[in-house]
Amino acid sequence: MAYDDAEPSPTALKILIAGGFGAGKTTFIGAVSEIEPLTTEETITAASAGSDCLAGVESKSTTTVAMDFGRIAIDDRLILYLFGTPGQDRFWFMWDRLSDGALGAVVLADTRRLPDCFSAVDFFESRGIGFIVAVNQFDGAYRYEPDEVRTALALKPHVPVVLCDARHPRSATAVLISLIQHLLGATTSRSA
Repeated sequence: MAYDDAEPSPTALKILIAGGFGAGKTTFIGAVSEIEPLTTEETITAASAGSDCLAGVESKSTTTVAMDFGRIAIDDRLILYLFGTPGQDRFWFMWDRLSDGALGAVVLADTRRLPDCFSAVDFFESRGIGFIVAVNQFDGAYRYEPDEVRTALALKPHVPVVLCDARHPRSATAVLISLIQHLLGATTSRSA
């Protein structure tokens, strides 16, 4: 077989899964990854009590201390490498490294702690990285409409806001498809 007749290699894209502490980033990657995700979860100890505010997530017992990693093939030609960012302020220095080469991002929003999203939104806006906001619908949390979340986060009109349940693979996959469609739409409008 001639080299020119070979099937093209799949396109691999780097996507960040970001958001505040306890927003569901590790859960999201675990739900959608085709491989056993790499996680850096550690038990929350008394030493972090002064650093990590558990208000609204009091039952949380672990936290990501570096990053999470997963992989999903959207089809035969498109593979997404998912990098979950740590949510605590003390690990923000890692975001610059993790964002290198990223095509886009999902900002997971927890409506019980919505202000935790502001830093992630500002981070991606300031670096020109396309993103969407996915409202993780936690059991027992008040349900807000996407437009209410958009207003609360002062998002620009072109930034999609979608609802999801990070525990469910179909829901997490739908979020990733929404992100890819958003990024493709942004690329198309820039080139037109």
